[in-house]
Order: sequence, then structure tokens, then C-alpha cells
Amino acid sequence: MNNGPRKVGIVGWGAIGRVVGGALAAGEVPGAELTGIVDNRPLGDAVPAPQLTVEQALASCDLIVEAAGQGVVREWGEAVLASGTDLLVASTGALTDEELSKRLLATGPGRVYFTGGAVGGLDLLQAVRAMGPLGEVTLTTTKLPATLEQPWMDEESLARLRSATGPVEVMAGTARDVPAKFPKSTNVAASVALAVGDLDAVRVRVVADPAVTHTSHVIEASGPRGSYRFEVRHLPDAANPATSQVVPYAVLRSLAALAGRRGQIL
Repeated sequence: MNNGPRKVGIVGWGAIGRVVGGALAAGEVPGAELTGIVDNRPLGDAVPAPQLTVEQALASCDLIVEAAGQGVVREWGEAVLASGTDLLVASTGALTDEELSKRLLATGPGRVYFTGGAVGGLDLLQAVRAMGPLGEVTLTTTKLPATLEQPWMDEESLARLRSATGPVEVMAGTARDVPAKFPKSTNVAASVALAVGDLDAVRVRVVADPAVTHTSHVIEASGPRGSYRFEVRHLPDAANPATSQVVPYAVLRSLAALAGRRGQIL
């Protein structure tokens, strides 16, 4: 294994990529350096590393951070891994496509990793799952109505969202189908399913509430060995309210672990 710093390429220079890239460029992640940025828009000279094509990034980086949405994982995930480059996925919602998930886990020699993003407790759920399957898992995500508007919604649904004066359930289903409908807002559902090991075992409710100041995620799980409840409330990112402010810092924590930082909780 290369003992030098991890050469990191970031795909996506948005709310997540800018924070992650800025920290890397400032030397805040020992053992990792920002080598290049991939984005489908011309970024000019204001970015702290060269703008590269995906192919150039694969040639010069040994770790790619996906910070641009599920489509990048679908389009480039296997190519990244097949090139021998590791991949850190932020948009875990792409894994609701089970065939894609299987291919990513089977492709190498690069390795695929997933960040927990806006929620905690996933490591504990994975540990509990090792003792036996969890019987019931629910996730309730509550966000501002404007962040949940989707192109597939009809006028009646949009009007109900826009006129809401209190909490309104926008969708209920499993972690298999909800993230596909809300690709920028429900990566958490896929992350919980990844920890539990079963997309269909995780029941998801998406709630719009015009009164909230924080995005909230409540995970409840039970099984023969115990019961578990995790609740997080985050301020939305000012530039992209569909993303919580904490997400890029979760990515940075994952990067630090991959770069070999000691003292991390794993």
C-alpha cells in the first residue's frame, strides 16, 4: 500500500465538495491532499486544485470522493473501482438499486466506502445485526416543504406542500422506494438500510413542516436483543437546504479514517 498521502479527487463542487475540498487544501486532514476537482461546470481559477475530467482524476488520484449526487455513483462508480481507485460515496441513496450495489461491492481492485452522512448510530445497528436480524426499523425524516418538492409531483401535491401550516406526511414506504423519489433528501434512508442489511425492513416516513428550523431524523429499531432510538436535528446548509450542515464534516471524518488518522472511533 502507498505510504504517502492519499491523493484525493472530489466529484462535485457544491455545498459538500467546497467544505471538504477547502479542508483538504488547508491541510486539515493529515495524510490526505486535494489533487483535483471534477465538476460539469467551468470553475475558473478560484478553486484550490486543478479542475480535471473524471478520466484525469482516475489517472492522478487514489481516492475519489463523490459529492455530486446519486447519478455520479451510477455512471462512474464501477469505472472508478475498476481503475484501482478507491471511492467514498456520500449519496448512499444510489444503493437502493440493488444490482448497482452488488456490482459496486464486487468490483475492484478499488474499494468502495460509504459515509454515514447526517445520522449516527449506524455502527451500533451493524453490530446489533451481527447478533440476529432486527425485527422492526423505522425512519422519520422531517424537512422544510420547499426542500421536498419534486418534478414528479402533480399540482395538487405541490399545492398541499406549499400551503401546509403544520406537519404533512409527503410519502411513506420502504428504504427501497422512498430514496428514488427524493434523491437529494433521503440518503439517510439508504444509509440506515445499509446498516440493517435489508431495504425492505426499513419503513420510511417523509414529513414536511414549515415551522421547523432544523432537519430531523428519528431512527427506531427493535429486535430480540434490545431496542434502539436515535434522534438527530441539524441546521440545513444555507447554500443547499436539502443537505444538513454536518454532512461535509461526516465526509471529512471518513476521509481522516481512510488516511490513517489515529484515535478515531470506528
